[in-house]
Amino acid sequence: MPEMDFSKKSVQWMTLVGLAILWGSSFLLMKRGLESFDNISIACYRIFVSSLVLLPLALKHLKKLFTNKYFLPLLVVGLLGNAIPAFLFTKAQTKIDSSLAGMLNCLVPIFTFLIGVVVFKLNVKRKNFIGILIGLIGVIALLYFKSSGQINGDITYSLFVVVATICYAISVNVIKVYLQELEATLVTGLAFLCVGPLAGVLLFTSTDFMTEVQMAGALPNLGYVTFLAIFCTALAVVIFNQLIKHTSALFASSVTYMIPVVAIVWGAIDGEAVGWFVIPCILAILYGVRLVNS
Repeated sequence: MPEMDFSKKSVQWMTLVGLAILWGSSFLLMKRGLESFDNISIACYRIFVSSLVLLPLALKHLKKLFTNKYFLPLLVVGLLGNAIPAFLFTKAQTKIDSSLAGMLNCLVPIFTFLIGVVVFKLNVKRKNFIGILIGLIGVIALLYFKSSGQINGDITYSLFVVVATICYAISVNVIKVYLQELEATLVTGLAFLCVGPLAGVLLFTSTDFMTEVQMAGALPNLGYVTFLAIFCTALAVVIFNQLIKHTSALFASSVTYMIPVVAIVWGAIDGEAVGWFVIPCILAILYGVRLVNS
């Protein structure tokens, strides 16, 4: 992909917004996929197709995957940054709204901060911490007002999303600390190579995918999931990993503060209830992002 000058704040922000649009749309795409396919089928298909798209990148530098220095970090990124969250999110959305899943995704910067400071001993400015708190208040307010004081849906399924955000946070820190020397496209391709083949085997041997795809109305929904795999997963993860390498783990993970904005818009278009209260909540989130990124 073309090189972008990440030293420019304008490029950093445009990248952040672009990722937010892609990932904020992914929850509705999963919702559409679940109309025809089992949640496990969607997760396996998403990872498998993404790995196929990135396969040329991975095969070009296959030797790097099997070095003592890179194998374990790349495996962690493949599992925690891609595969496991894919299964957790589709499982969660069998019971909760797509917009709620998008809002809970905002927990990633919180866990990124905690894991970065406690485990990896990363330095964080005081105003970054304040920004995280303000953003979190905005997210909690969105959750509270949207559901009249209670988290809608089965709390167990909401926790699937929380676990996924912890996985993302670990992956973000691993990329920044252990994979800084590798190109972002290479990190993405090799990480997916670690998990893609197994996802393909599971897709065709342990799911009803081949039966589901022949059902009425399945092809359009398969198109949504294919878009999810190619653009919201393969392409977006390459861009995200590049952003991490050129900025910071905390900066890059703050994209998840913007994801609810997109998820709520798509939810409203799809008929989910959205009230006036989202405006001050979103303003608080965006202000928190500004402090995190300053």
